[in-house]
Amino acid sequence: MQIRYGFNIELTLFQPTTLVTLMDVHPSRRRDILEERRFHASQPIPVETFIDSYGNLSRRMTVEAGPLALGLEGVIRDSGLPDEIDESAEAAPLSELPPEALPFLMASRYCENDLLSAFAWSRFGQIGGGSARVQAICDFVNDRLKFSYPDARETRTAAQAMEERIGVCRDFTHLAITLCRCMNIPARFCNGYLGDIGVPPDPSPMDFNAWFEAYVGGRWYTFDPRHNQPRIGRILVSRGRDAADVAMITSFGPHQLPVFRIITEEVTEEVTRAA
Repeated sequence: MQIRYGFNIELTLFQPTTLVTLMDVHPSRRRDILEERRFHASQPIPVETFIDSYGNLSRRMTVEAGPLALGLEGVIRDSGLPDEIDESAEAAPLSELPPEALPFLMASRYCENDLLSAFAWSRFGQIGGGSARVQAICDFVNDRLKFSYPDARETRTAAQAMEERIGVCRDFTHLAITLCRCMNIPARFCNGYLGDIGVPPDPSPMDFNAWFEAYVGGRWYTFDPRHNQPRIGRILVSRGRDAADVAMITSFGPHQLPVFRIITEEVTEEVTRAA
């Protein structure tokens, strides 16, 4: 299948400001891109592209005070299959984990392992297997938290979400990641596009989505405590320890965000791969 993706964002800057963005399709999926309109900035500024320490495609730009519009749109080929699941996948012993997975066991800005470790072991310690334990965590988080856009808060941590029992997709993801790490299962935060493909349409405005990947069975598998079911058409943008590593826009100065539109939809016409 083919999926159209993109964004149209407008910011208001109050002084000359440097921005770093993480809104491009992840390098691991760029070979699937059939066409992509060049990244657009309304101000005539140089834009530097680089790969950050987590392997994400980033852009850096310094803009003048005033309005700034950013946009990008493309079409990507996708398998059309739901997320892969292996219910028999086991968790690896800590001594056998690849070194690159170890940072995703550690506490991070929004994931306080120390505050939730005792609860995690009491709740999930008797569940065998790796994938089965991660899914039990997702089931718990999906039941524990109520999804609510009006109650979104940028500073909410996993422990606070656990106590408040409310949040948005990043809060569901932070709590599940933390509980996995408490159980010695590496888990990393993912941000990207996820359209309403194969599910009833959501009347809310389209947004970027958060999910996570857990290292079980010798590889990374996708889990989604917010939707808690395999989904079709995920387009990865970025990975990190938590949301602090994959901020859509990092602004080194004050700004407002008056316009934020995300595009994720299946296309019916065939698109020929761009040269």
